[in-house]
Amino acid sequence: MMAAHLDFPTIFLLPAHFGVDELPELESQIPTLTYDIHEAKVILGKVAKKPRAVLELRSRKLFTDEIQLMSHDQADGTGEAELVDDSVVQVVRLDWFTDSLSKAQVLPMGPYLVYRGRKRAPVSRTPASSAQDILKRARADNTGDHPASWHPRPIRVKRPHLSQESTSEHAREMALPPLPDYLHTAYSCQRPTPSSTPNGAFVEQLKKMRTIRTLEGDEVGVRAYSTSIAAVAAYPYLLSSPSEVARLPGCGPKIEELYKQWEENGYLADVQEAASLPKMQVLLLFYDIWGVGAKTAHEFYSRGWRDLDDIVENGWNQISRVQQIGVKYYEELQEKVPRAEVEAIASIILEHANKRKKGFQMVIVGGYRRGKASSGDVDVILSHPDISATEFFISEFVRSLEKAHYVSHTLITSDANSERGQVPTSWKGEGRKAGTGFDTLDKAMVVWQDPNWDKTKTQKNPNPHRRVDIIISPWRTAGCAVVGWTGGTTFERDLRRYCKKVKGLKFDSSGVRRRGDGGGWVDLESDADGHPAPDMLTAERRVFENLGLEWRPPEERCTG
Repeated sequence: MMAAHLDFPTIFLLPAHFGVDELPELESQIPTLTYDIHEAKVILGKVAKKPRAVLELRSRKLFTDEIQLMSHDQADGTGEAELVDDSVVQVVRLDWFTDSLSKAQVLPMGPYLVYRGRKRAPVSRTPASSAQDILKRARADNTGDHPASWHPRPIRVKRPHLSQESTSEHAREMALPPLPDYLHTAYSCQRPTPSSTPNGAFVEQLKKMRTIRTLEGDEVGVRAYSTSIAAVAAYPYLLSSPSEVARLPGCGPKIEELYKQWEENGYLADVQEAASLPKMQVLLLFYDIWGVGAKTAHEFYSRGWRDLDDIVENGWNQISRVQQIGVKYYEELQEKVPRAEVEAIASIILEHANKRKKGFQMVIVGGYRRGKASSGDVDVILSHPDISATEFFISEFVRSLEKAHYVSHTLITSDANSERGQVPTSWKGEGRKAGTGFDTLDKAMVVWQDPNWDKTKTQKNPNPHRRVDIIISPWRTAGCAVVGWTGGTTFERDLRRYCKKVKGLKFDSSGVRRRGDGGGWVDLESDADGHPAPDMLTAERRVFENLGLEWRPPEERCTG
């Protein structure tokens, strides 16, 4: 039975002790999931002992006073009566939910109950932030005394907004357009998600919230916002009410509340507040440096650095070469690359590849292929029908571009795929990492600068520096490479989840293997007679077909 048909209370899922793929799969099964622990009636997780349960609550700033469990509570589940009291929270073992699914009914919690507590009011109830409050926190930030786990939001219990509907509002709800069939699916790789959405302004606010959560180190929140963003972006109608938002997959009470806030104010309070805080402004600056992630941005801040000059003057020898390039060309690398320039760079790359060996084909991937007017960088995939042509090709190829003065800096080159014989990365069993990240193809990350300019006007090359990724794929898995490098981040995440849960396969851009049966390679790209695809785009279509997925053109893979 589907979980959506069961009347579960609002559930917060503790992320501890779940595998990378296990947690999002379980989240997708909980119809009443919330990512705000203060909204939850039930806290669900892999927790068996009361001290651990209390620790998990405290670590999330949810403080409680224990309600003693009587023996009959755990025997017959009389704790269900507590669910009507918003001040009571209950921590239950994961198997309460899984057993309820298997029995097709919501089981009594008593036998699964680990801890029950009454929410304690915060020591200091903080009113809505005023300008004076923000200035006070800003001055505190300037001391640099905050730990790396700093959160830009005041700690307070948030309640979901309960809308009062008028008769006309109720009629409007009844007139909502039917939810498209594809939005009943759990995986965004099964939906058309165009780059232009009628709810683009709201999506942009959610993306800013995701960035804030990224900088807070909240991986669960980042994943939750990614799921919500993909669902809202795929909805073909202009949203008109919070309850319309709540119909979408991954959009629970929290997103419903955020939509109401955005509808009323035109912005989200957390976004506005974070943008006003000096520390967050510095973290955002550092996070935009090429080669700097959220953790490194915090490390830079903890060293007392507050701008790019601080890094240059006080930490130049402490950062990586990639980060040095990111700082040196910071302004240039923030500029978007127009489509015409992407095409010009790609044309030069293909021309130089064919000078080395005739027959190379190329696909420009990334945001360009999804239809963006401009891109943050240039991503291209090269392949050749002769498997020997792609083996250990990348290093010599990049050196030839350096000699031609197109590549000013080579940051990373990898022959990982050639070193293992140009076969898909192996599957090593559940819970074990198969490689570094989702992609293990041969590749190079370089800085590109057009060496041609009018030297009668200036002696210094005025052309901007651009980030360029050159990926090399063997022909027999070129379709997987194109698929893996084209979709938005959530599309690619859900594609891997779909392959695992629905097909029992492991997907990455180097190819597909079975999970089990020795982890053998699965050929998705040859025809019925075993003949390889005639070109890379045909191979891409065969990947969709043989995975049982409806074809989605690149412009419909814009999940954000």
